Amino acid sequence: MYLIVTRSFPPELGGMQSLMWGLAKEFSKNFMIKVFADYHKNHKTFDDQSSFSIERVGGVKFFRKIRKAQLINEFLKENKVKGIIADHWKSLELIKTDKKKFCLIHGKEINHPLGSSLNNRATKILNDVENVIANSEYTKNLAIKIGVNQKKVIVINPGVNPVKELNKNSLEKVESLLKVKTPRLITVSRFDKRKNHEKIIMALRNLKQLYPNIVYICIGYGDEEKNIKKLVEELDLTSQVMFFKDISEDLKNALIAKSNIFVMPSIIHKTSVEGFGISYVEAAQYGIPSLGGKDGGASDAIDHNKTGLICDGNNLDDIYTSLNSMIENKKHIELGKNAKEHVLKFQWEKTLEKYKKILN
Repeated sequence: MYLIVTRSFPPELGGMQSLMWGLAKEFSKNFMIKVFADYHKNHKTFDDQSSFSIERVGGVKFFRKIRKAQLINEFLKENKVKGIIADHWKSLELIKTDKKKFCLIHGKEINHPLGSSLNNRATKILNDVENVIANSEYTKNLAIKIGVNQKKVIVINPGVNPVKELNKNSLEKVESLLKVKTPRLITVSRFDKRKNHEKIIMALRNLKQLYPNIVYICIGYGDEEKNIKKLVEELDLTSQVMFFKDISEDLKNALIAKSNIFVMPSIIHKTSVEGFGISYVEAAQYGIPSLGGKDGGASDAIDHNKTGLICDGNNLDDIYTSLNSMIENKKHIELGKNAKEHVLKFQWEKTLEKYKKILN
């Protein structure tokens, strides 16, 4: 049996949640597993439909961490467990065991100054595990830079499940919403500084002069939502930008599938960095190419000039020029075809084989 210990898990939405769900689901096809996850108000229906055991732990964050560790430590004493796979170094901090431990790293959670308290805590945990599993080459190099033993770090890109058939009603709804709007740009992410919505919108103002029917679809929510909406109004782009949040998975997928370019030229904001960018891969499954930023691990997900483009997210002109080059002469069509083929290497079935090698 393997334990999967995570702070991020469905039915809560997000990239980390999708990653840990995919990992647990694929592992359960090959191993006996048990998941220890944080409480979510709508978890019961979700958990009842899962084919493996999920134990939820609630309460205030600080005490939840302690309580979860206590439950795991008790479980380890009473059951035969081969190893533990954790989503975050903090998930392992209070677990006492000589069982093999594996920890995923994603980028921003280890990006702390050398010698700081968080840096010392993170490296202490990560240097005590069997393997540190980085989501990209960028994250691997970052881990080594902040003091993690190079021999322990391996790269396994996040996996994705094969896409389901698109919902016909959702597709019709999207066509009704967008009608003659083209080209269609889309971002699916939290609204925060790192995702760089601001510069996309500023580039959109200039692109509007060349493509009067252009539309930018923003799906998500977050701290920067008010600021982004205010910028859209100030630049007189309310007819070009459409905001969506709390929508169904079917509608989200239909909006992606009916778009032309996925846009997320991420930047480093303070310690926050895009370690990989699973959204690029998810868009590629629908034949949609991406524009990513050079800062972070986007280049693991996007093959530059083949499945999309990598640009300098801090340079507005580079974002504008990159988008225009993908739009003119409909270059995005060729890039999208390449992206759909390229994405096959990220399917969970292949990703799991990489996990099997380190577990054995």
